Amino acid sequence: MSAATRSRTPDRLCAEAVDLARAAAEEAAAPGVVGEHVSLVSEGDRVVTHFFECKEMGYRGWRWAVTVARASRAKAVTLDETVLLPGPDALLAPEWVPWSERLRPGDMGPGDLLPTEADDPRLEPGFTGEDEPPPNSVLAGQPSHDLVERVEAEDAELTDRRPADASADNARGSIVSVAEELGMRRARVLSRYGLRLAAERWEDAFGPGTPMAQAAPAACVSCGFLVPLAGSLRQAFGVCANEFSPADGRVVSLAYGCGGHSEAAVMPKTPKPAPMALDSMGADEFPLRPARDGGSVSPEPDGESEDLGHS
Repeated sequence: MSAATRSRTPDRLCAEAVDLARAAAEEAAAPGVVGEHVSLVSEGDRVVTHFFECKEMGYRGWRWAVTVARASRAKAVTLDETVLLPGPDALLAPEWVPWSERLRPGDMGPGDLLPTEADDPRLEPGFTGEDEPPPNSVLAGQPSHDLVERVEAEDAELTDRRPADASADNARGSIVSVAEELGMRRARVLSRYGLRLAAERWEDAFGPGTPMAQAAPAACVSCGFLVPLAGSLRQAFGVCANEFSPADGRVVSLAYGCGGHSEAAVMPKTPKPAPMALDSMGADEFPLRPARDGGSVSPEPDGESEDLGHS
């Protein structure tokens, strides 16, 4: 008989060692936490695992597993190990997810640090002086080390110069301002992918499809409280500066709108009441026959008529 066939039948002495297994489970857990004996499984020759119900709160469906064994030709059963294992219908924790995938907007608090990966698709390398300027740059064709030296020299020159002299240079523009405009002083800048993700978030939060924008009298593009953005995003987004708007201080789509539009709060004039209509009661004169002078003769009161043939 093979070993696999012998292991299917539990050893009799190990199978009867239920009290020994329960005592080991209660020692590992606590009295009253170990429940009824559920089942046993043969792990091999003279090796049996006893399963007990776990009554610990929060461990629904879990079982205490106590493995006992005995040596060959020995009658004494010894303890092998005790462990808490999930059963078929056990309540398990969700699968572990890395922190970078669990993080959601608004989770960061004061003092928290959020490092970005080196290959973050939302960012791309900026100009730091190690590479040449872009081909369409006004500084193209100049060596990178020469550009860095000129920027540093101008920084020192503007710092030591008197305010009157510095104002003259600010009027004509400087290499430092051009370098900052082109993103040359940042290690990484937003990529097209990062810009698109940001635009999609802003469009969903404060875009034309929101209920507020659907009920607005006009769009933000014509509102005086809109502060346009710089760069390519200026064509589609701005910042709301209306303290009474639900989007105050937020980036809004130009197609967004709310009831706080600068041109929507025009107070209507007080309507004037219509003039009172008066109706008068009275008898209208009706001519009976034409008069001698071409006019008409009215009837005499009290039924008496004037005798026109007598003087």
